[in-house]
Order: sequence, then structure tokens, then C-alpha cells
Amino acid sequence: MLVFMNQDAYDKFRLSKEDYELQKELEKEQKNTTETKKNGKKKGDNKEKSEEKKEEKVKDIVVELNNIEDRIVRLTPNSSDLGSAIITKDGETLYYLSAFEGGYDLWKMNLRKKDTKLLHKMDAGWANMEMDKDGKNLFLLGSNTMQKMGTNSESLKPISYQAHVKMDLAAERDYMFNHVYKQEQKRFYNLNMHGIDWDTMTKAYRKFLPHINNNYDFAELLSEYLGELNVSHTGGRYRPRLKGDATATLGLLYDWNHNGKGLLISEVVEKGPFDHARSKVKAGDIIEKIDGQEITPESDYSILLNGKARKKTLVTLYNPQTKERWEEVVVPISNGALNDLLYARWVKQRAADVDKWSNGRLGYVHIESMGDDSFRSVYSDILGKYNNREGIVIDTRFNGGGRLHEDIEILFSGKKYFTQVVRGREACDMPSRRWNKPSIMVQCEANYSNAHGTPWVYSHQKIGKLVGMPVPGTMTSVSWETLQDPTLVFGIPVIGYRLPDGSYLENSQLEPDIKVANSPETVVKGEDTQLKAAVDELLKEIDGK
Repeated sequence: MLVFMNQDAYDKFRLSKEDYELQKELEKEQKNTTETKKNGKKKGDNKEKSEEKKEEKVKDIVVELNNIEDRIVRLTPNSSDLGSAIITKDGETLYYLSAFEGGYDLWKMNLRKKDTKLLHKMDAGWANMEMDKDGKNLFLLGSNTMQKMGTNSESLKPISYQAHVKMDLAAERDYMFNHVYKQEQKRFYNLNMHGIDWDTMTKAYRKFLPHINNNYDFAELLSEYLGELNVSHTGGRYRPRLKGDATATLGLLYDWNHNGKGLLISEVVEKGPFDHARSKVKAGDIIEKIDGQEITPESDYSILLNGKARKKTLVTLYNPQTKERWEEVVVPISNGALNDLLYARWVKQRAADVDKWSNGRLGYVHIESMGDDSFRSVYSDILGKYNNREGIVIDTRFNGGGRLHEDIEILFSGKKYFTQVVRGREACDMPSRRWNKPSIMVQCEANYSNAHGTPWVYSHQKIGKLVGMPVPGTMTSVSWETLQDPTLVFGIPVIGYRLPDGSYLENSQLEPDIKVANSPETVVKGEDTQLKAAVDELLKEIDGK
């Protein structure tokens, strides 16, 4: 988005290329005429002045707040994850970093013609750029590389450098400890630091610093130190930058009771590498080899998948029923991708259970996280495939937070006020863009942050009942800050949520209306006691009306 500070700049931006060139010529002539009159000379009779070197005075920027909201313009044509952006000195060209799929790439947009093109495919994990004083060169930093691009040639050239730094790591840790102390004191949401004498507590923990010689222990010290505040969303984290083999997966589940050679397949995960029309693989088949390497009871098969993510891999299979042996070429996926598939599998199983237990009367949605993607998914399901259901089960279990409590409250608090009727046929109830029928919410001990706040709001606003286990009081908003050593991160709870009586949601445990635990014995059998209790309670509520 671009905001124009005054109407003149905005008007010039909207001119076509031809009209803008005419405007510039007109302004040039007007300027020459003004200077000629000022100097008392005829046009062109200023040789003496032209020989004098004048420093051009920097023009003041005129800011016109009136109607500034009407001078906001979207520049980029597509929605994406944007990095840094720079406009050239003449205001004609926009360079920006954008990630559509994968990493950040460098794009160029002609602001006058509205033409956009991909300049360089960088696929950078992160990137930043700066322009030199003259506007002739762009310098790009990202993914452990520095590059230079001339705005005329637009070709990227690597910048090599060598630097040797001798670090006093003990002194750096002392500095970072002081920084954490000051930041928490300055930004912690509660002015009295939860009743902790912060200076005294800091002194008590500082004495351990001379005995720490690595970042792992330093992060543990920060966690103990910050834990004295008795608050969520804080502590120290150490994230070492280790290089090693990444083990891929074939998107299969195995029978670990199998004692023979190979891997006995118990399930082909939906949408995994083997879940396609050309594959013959099914539960009961055995993987004998991966890229020609035999799998034995004594060997660790995972080694055979190191570095194989997104690479063609030959798998040798055997069907013990038909005695058939064959080979298939697949593209293994990362463990992260498998986790996404297993999450989708889990949700699908829960939805099928609710459908079965309610005889098709109830729908089921799981809020994975308190963010935009989850909200869109929930919105689509409840007003789409579940629109005709009598009620909805809202599952918030294992949600790590975000900020959706207001959106969920509004979405599920609809009250029917009339029905659309077309020639005697009922079309839909109103409001049609909010759920206006009964619902119930499931929670558990693993809910965190806004997954504490959202069930609290749902219950407080009397939208429906809560089923499951108590949720720890973790409703604060956090600022995670990377320290001078980028492998270290710490959290500052900067926002608390205060109730009318002066108390805060933080450290206030949320009790369910119906307390139900999922015991390990039932979970391993694939049974969901909490979900079954929610279905039974919601059906009882609907039938009782």
C-alpha cells in the first residue's frame, strides 16, 4: 500500500505516461519563467548564474491530512508475503521482495504503466534491500548472501567479503542478560511485575552468569529467571543452527509388531506419496527395499530416507497374500508435510465420529490455530457443508493460540430473526453469514494463549457449554524478541486481559461445564470420550427445546 501525503503527488501518480511527460515539461517551463523574472533577465541570459555551483535546497514535504484516507493505493497486483520494498528516486519504479511459493523473489513494477515482472528468482528464506544515495544500485541481503544490482542493468552480482571477529562470549551473555532485565521491566504488561521485586530477583540470578559457558544453559537460566514472574508466554529459547540430514517419509503407517524383514504397511496415509491412482500399495503389503537397500530387523530404515524429500525414490514391495513383488517410484515428503496430513486425518476421523454418533444431525469443526487460515476453514465448513445441520461441535483442543476470540464470538452468536422464502420454499435463515443454531465447544489441558481466551469468551457470552478438561490461565499477548545472538529468543508478555472486577485472565484457570478426561487407555483404541460427551450433551440440548 502507498499513501500520498498531498493531493498534488496523488494527481501526478494517476496521470498516464504521456500526460505526465507533458506535465513535467509544463512545470519546467514555468520554473524557467519564474527564475528569469526573479533575476531580471531574459530567458536564456543567465550564463553567469549557470557557471555558479549552487546547492539544491531540500524541499519540504507538504502533508495534507484532509482526505488522506482517499489517497491510499494498493500497488502490488497479487496477495503474497511481502518483504522490503523500495521506490526509485523518480517515483517511477517499485522494487519489492515477495514470496508466493517457497522463498522471497525480487519483483519490479512500473508504477506509471502498472506493469509487473519477476526480476530474479531468489527463493530466499528472508531478505532485505537498500538503495545507495544516488539511486543507481540496490543492495540485497538474505539467505547468507549479499548481492548488488544496478538499476540500469538489473543484473545481480554477488558481493564477497571476509571478516574475522573475536567474541568475548561471557561479556556478550552479560550484556544480553541486562537487555532482558531492562526489556521486561519496561514492557511487562503488569506494572507491579506480578508482585516480584525485579531488581532483587535480577541480582539473585546474575550471580550464576560466570558459571555459564554455553547458550543452552544460558537459555535455561533465562527461563528460570523469567519464570519467577509466574506468567505464560515467556522464558528463554535456544535454537542452534545445526546442519544435518533431514529424514524424509513415505507417508505410510507401519505395523511395529512385524518381526520379519521389511516394513509391514498398516495404512496408506491419504494424500501421501503412495495415495494416487497408479500405485498398487495397500495395507498388508511389505516394503522390502528402498533404492535397492534391503530393510532388515537389525537395520534402521530411516537412514535410507535421509535427504530424500522431494527426490524420486525407488521402493521395492511384496504382497504376502499374492506373493507378487514389484517396484514403484515415489517422491517422499518431509516430516512436517506428513504431520499436516496426519492432522487432516485426525480431523476427518473426528468429523466422521460426530456424524455417526449424531446420525448426521451435527457438524464438526476443529480450530487448528487462532489465525486467519483456521477461521476461513471453519467459516467455510459451518456455512457450507454443515449449513443444514441442527448444531455444531467446535473443537479447540491442542490449539496454541493467536487472536480469534472476537471473530469466533461473532460467528457463533447469531440469533435467527427471519427466513428467506422464494415462492413458498424456504431458502435460508437470517443471519445467513453467522451460525444461528446451537453449538458446543470442546477444550483440553493443551489449549494455550488465545485458546484459553476463546473458550472463556464463548462461555462468558453464554453462546454454549464447554466440555473437556480445565484450561490453564494463559491469556496474554507476547512479543518474542531475538537477542544479539540470533540463536537466543525470549518472550515479553506485553498485553494482559483485565476483567471489570480488576482481575486478569492470566493465571485464571478456565473450568469446563462438563468435565471429561480422555484417558490413555481409550485414546490408543481410537476413542474420543470428550467428543462423545459433547455430542451427547448438544443433542440433549437440541431435543429438549
